[in-house]
Amino acid sequence: MEALNVPMADTPVVTFWEGEIVDTKNYTFFTGKWEATPEDDIRHWSKFPSFSPLQNQVEADGGKSLDLSNYPYIFMRWKELYFVNVGTDCGLTIAGFYYVCFSCSDGSINGFYYDPNSSPFQKLELKSTNEGRPGFSFSAYELQ
Repeated sequence: MEALNVPMADTPVVTFWEGEIVDTKNYTFFTGKWEATPEDDIRHWSKFPSFSPLQNQVEADGGKSLDLSNYPYIFMRWKELYFVNVGTDCGLTIAGFYYVCFSCSDGSINGFYYDPNSSPFQKLELKSTNEGRPGFSFSAYELQ
């Protein structure tokens, strides 16, 4: 990912990410790392309306008994691992991670950032662009 107009950086800041797709086999709705508790997980996943029909089963067994193969949404976690082109003093943090939901019907991606030392529920929105080139428009903001 490339972050533009970072106040403490002279150039765009590039970060390297990894992701986990919640498939209930390899990865469940419970993170189990990055300082996230099951309560944090439920609190963040429940911000997505598409999670509501799954919540009772997730609370019961982490969603392990769910079959998400035909579900119209894909749930993921995205974690920035390191800065590619700047040092850690660039003014940004990569300590947390994102709870992410991809809509198969419209291609939109929504996420909520989790870091116990940052403002809660910072929202990420990516929407596909139809401006003659592939890509996404991006906005991020804190929920009040």
